[in-house]
Amino acid sequence: MTVKRMDNVGIVVADIDGAIEFFTELGLELEGRAPIEGDWADGVTGLRDMRVEIAMMRTPDGHSRLELSRFVAPPVVADHRVAPVNSFGYLRVMFTVEDIDNTLARLRKHGAKLVGEVMQYEDMYRLCYIRGPEGILIGLAQELNQQTSRANAKEDKR
Repeated sequence: MTVKRMDNVGIVVADIDGAIEFFTELGLELEGRAPIEGDWADGVTGLRDMRVEIAMMRTPDGHSRLELSRFVAPPVVADHRVAPVNSFGYLRVMFTVEDIDNTLARLRKHGAKLVGEVMQYEDMYRLCYIRGPEGILIGLAQELNQQTSRANAKEDKR
């Protein structure tokens, strides 16, 4: 049996409202928000008396989701938000955006900080890493050949 799909990536945050605002500005849509607790939640996570608030954010294409979690109990035990990009474990979430400069300008108003520089990889992508809400590492990529491919496709139809 093979994997059917990847359902979501989970990120634990302290300020779920701020994280929702940030990822909404990025272009994700709030799909739902709910408290999670009970025997089934304790059993699946291995945490006793777990209480968490989650918000499920969906990408515009509907294929990917980001699950934001704010733990009420038990308290958070580790913090990986300041780890550099070459650290073990969770690294980042990468999003493809239409216009990286415009996206950066909008996200800076929500506290985003550029990690390095916006760099171009060959004639294919412009890429960067940013620190988003609470220091979450996020990658942004703008496809460059997409505009070229669309222009060529229009010319080919003529």
